[in-house]
Amino acid sequence: MDGTLADGVVRVGGDARQRFYDARGYGRPLDRNRIELAPVEAAHLLSREDLDAVVDEADAEAAPDAADEARLDFRAFLVRTGAALRFAVYKDLRDRGFYLSPAREDWPGVDAAVANDTDVDFVVYPRGKGPWDDEVAYRVRVVGERESVSVSSLGEVVLAVVDEDGDLTYFETDDEPTLGDTEGATASSSDDDLATDIGDDLPTEVDADLLEDRVVCYDADDLYENHFYGQRLFGRNADEGPIQLSLVEGAYLAERGVVDVESASVVALGRDVEGERFDRRLRTYAALRDRGVVPKSGFKFGADFRVYEEFTDVDSLSHSTDLVRVLAPGHAFYPRDLSLDVRLAGGVRKRMVFALTAANGQIDWLSVARLTP
Repeated sequence: MDGTLADGVVRVGGDARQRFYDARGYGRPLDRNRIELAPVEAAHLLSREDLDAVVDEADAEAAPDAADEARLDFRAFLVRTGAALRFAVYKDLRDRGFYLSPAREDWPGVDAAVANDTDVDFVVYPRGKGPWDDEVAYRVRVVGERESVSVSSLGEVVLAVVDEDGDLTYFETDDEPTLGDTEGATASSSDDDLATDIGDDLPTEVDADLLEDRVVCYDADDLYENHFYGQRLFGRNADEGPIQLSLVEGAYLAERGVVDVESASVVALGRDVEGERFDRRLRTYAALRDRGVVPKSGFKFGADFRVYEEFTDVDSLSHSTDLVRVLAPGHAFYPRDLSLDVRLAGGVRKRMVFALTAANGQIDWLSVARLTP
């Protein structure tokens, strides 16, 4: 059985609807039992030898006496259409037991919004479902490992990365991750946890000095023990003594009149050390605190913050749940760098979250995790 390539699609006649669409969810049904296939679907059928060849209609019309040269086998068709990366992902998902459709306009199971979304290549249906069931498991975008990916294009899409060996890695992205109290209320503990909320009843004008790249506070046990700011200057095991705050913590508390240093001086030092990135980190820190979670330095994990969502007292902070990296909304990833972040977070049992912090102060959140479909 042959197909015909014209206008970017492959049309197949005979009993194609029953064999390919009704039975296995390929393509889009046309009249008289014909179907229309996207190139990647036709390539898959050629690789399975369900199609013998695809005839390029333009070549056949241009050279009627060379009809055989217009018949494209799998290799020639892949060269003609350039669908190698998408084919690798399409075949892998088919081999895993999924039916899927290219994100094309008017394809069954593909709504108009997805069809017009240039960041989506495939719509994948739940196992046992097909394009006729109107239920979607994943929206998949295909990239090679050397392609840059705009962070703003991620969220509610699975990124399928084809590396140079042809191996596949899937990343699930979520642009509405749950992170503390999303309504902005301060998180309070329950039952015998904290007696006071971590954002309430902060002291004022705590004696402090701005030293090098930190703020050192004196008589600040309340800040440390009840509100989880800073670390003991005398070491983790010290029961008393001054508290050292990071510049981000110091600026946050200085702006609220909690520590007795000029907030402008702390911010200016932060900008000297980090440039404009300090302002974005400060806004992210404030947003996390407003959500009732405790952000601490993520330096050991190559991130900006590690985040605690459950706590009873300063000596028994639970395992941190998330790593947060602050990025500009226009940031572009290379998949290798994204893989490093996600792999590291997964290796220490944390979720990787990106805070996309705009100049106007708006923050969009994105979580990324490895996915095994």
